[in-house]
Parts: sequence; structure tokens; C-alpha cells
Amino acid sequence: MAFKHTNTRGTDYYLHSRKVTLRGSGKEQTIYFFAKKPGEGSLEAVPSEYMVVESKKTGLPVLKRK
Repeated sequence: MAFKHTNTRGTDYYLHSRKVTLRGSGKEQTIYFFAKKPGEGSLEAVPSEYMVVESKKTGLPVLKRK
């Protein structure tokens, strides 16, 4: 089951991750993002060094380092 966050407006978002290669350095990095539907790359829990916060302006959830 994918990690689900319901924002203050009542919309559900599911946490995903993806490995990307940075253009300038060629290093591989993991990015985290929220989507309205669970899909490929969905995570079951928030990584331990992060917490979920909500954008005051848009209501979108984002991960922030603790």
C-alpha cells in the first residue's frame, strides 16, 4: 500500500520516488514527489530523514528534511 497524505483541502496524494541522472555531473540522485494516483515507484512510507509538510499557498504536500 502506497503512503497516502490527505491535505487540508481533502485531496489525497501518494508518495513516489525515482532515480534520475543529473545532467552536469552525471551523478545519480533519488527524487521524491507526490501524485494523485499511486503508480510505479510508489513508496510505502516516508524516508526516515524526511517529514511531510504542506505548501500554504497551493496545498500540495512536499518532503522536507527533519
